[in-house]
Amino acid sequence: MEEIDRRIVTLLAKDGRMSFTDLARETGLSVSAVHQRVRRLEKRGVVRGYTAVIDHDAIGLPLTAFVSIKPIDPAAPDDAPDRLAHLTAIEACHSVAGDESYILKVRVASPVALEDLLQQIRAAANVSTRTTVVLSTPYEHRAPEIADHSPA
Repeated sequence: MEEIDRRIVTLLAKDGRMSFTDLARETGLSVSAVHQRVRRLEKRGVVRGYTAVIDHDAIGLPLTAFVSIKPIDPAAPDDAPDRLAHLTAIEACHSVAGDESYILKVRVASPVALEDLLQQIRAAANVSTRTTVVLSTPYEHRAPEIADHSPA
């Protein structure tokens, strides 16, 4: 990836609403050149979308937890993500190495809601669970450092 594209991606990762005018000012390119580069980055799948960062406390979902799941029957098909897709309290599903098969990031309103969600997860995917409740989040949604991987 070219240095200028890395700069654009870094700026967008920090502020996905940054205007083409501001991107042009920060990169030293014209607005039309920035626009073309951003569209090319989108077409290549480097920039996959733009999202709003939500204050989950403000919308009534203050409890975050990580739920590790492991199939009760190891011979069963590995279809837990499909079986759990309907549960909107699951914010993310990560396939992992180790004892568990997946780690789910969930957001709910209360401990009672978490208990209910855990029962739904177990029933829907036929898995055992291990849960870690988040006490606080010092940082999240950090922009990545984009390294130059071009040959020297």
